[in-house]
Amino acid sequence: MKQSRTGYVRKLETMGMVDGPGIRTIAFLSGCPLRCLFCHNPDMWRTDPKDAITVDELVTKLKRYKPYYGEEGGVTFCGGEPLNQPEFLYDAMKACKAEGISTCLDTSGFGRVDTFDDILSVTDTILYDIKGLEEKKYREMTSAPLRVTQQFLAKAQEHGVNIWIRVVIVPGFHDTYEYMDELAEYIAPLNNIERIELLPYHTMGVNKYETIGKEYPLDGVPAMNKDTCMELQKYLISEVDRIRKEA
Repeated sequence: MKQSRTGYVRKLETMGMVDGPGIRTIAFLSGCPLRCLFCHNPDMWRTDPKDAITVDELVTKLKRYKPYYGEEGGVTFCGGEPLNQPEFLYDAMKACKAEGISTCLDTSGFGRVDTFDDILSVTDTILYDIKGLEEKKYREMTSAPLRVTQQFLAKAQEHGVNIWIRVVIVPGFHDTYEYMDELAEYIAPLNNIERIELLPYHTMGVNKYETIGKEYPLDGVPAMNKDTCMELQKYLISEVDRIRKEA
C-alpha cells in the first residue's frame, strides 16, 4: 500500500464562514516564502516537525465536519502559503474531492510553477491575494518577484477556477482611489471573478514579532479604518463594472 504523503498543518479551524463559500473548515499549512510587510502570522513562516500530519490523517479529521458543509461549504487550505507544500496540498485536495468535499485555496499565488496545473485541477474556488501590481512595489511589499503570481493567475484563468479577489489595504500604501483605479484596470479583464474584497490592515499580529524576536516592519502604521476601506471597496467594484460595460 502506498504510504500517505506527510505535510505540515499548524491548526484547523471549524465553522468558518468568510474563507470561501458556505460553512468551511480552514486548514492552515505552515511555511511561507514571502515576507510581506503587513504579515500578521510570522509564526507561520517556517514549518515545524510538530505540525507533521499525513494526508490520510488530515482528511480523516476533515471528514468529521462534512455534515456541516452543505452544498456550498467545504475545506479551505490557507497558510502560511499553501503552495509552499505543493505535493502535500495536491494530494490533500485530491483526497477531499474524492470524498465529495469542495476545495478552496487561499493563496498569494506564489509557488512552484510546475505544480500549478495539478493543484488547480482539484481546486473549486481561489481566494487570490493581490499584494501589488508593479514589480518594484511588489518586491518591496513581499521580497519576491511578481512574475510567479502572474503565472499562477494565468493558469487559474486557463482552468476556469472561480476566484475571490482579496486585497489588504494598508494606510499610506494602498488606501488611495488612484490605486483602486489601477486595481480596477487589472481585475476587469479577468474571468470567473465571483467576489472582490478589500481587507482592512490590522495590528493584531505585532506581538507575534516580539515573540519570535523580529522587528515589526510597519511599526507605527495605524490600523486601516474599516468604513474608509468599505468605501474604497464600493468604488473599486463600481469601477470594475464600468470598465467591463464599456469594453
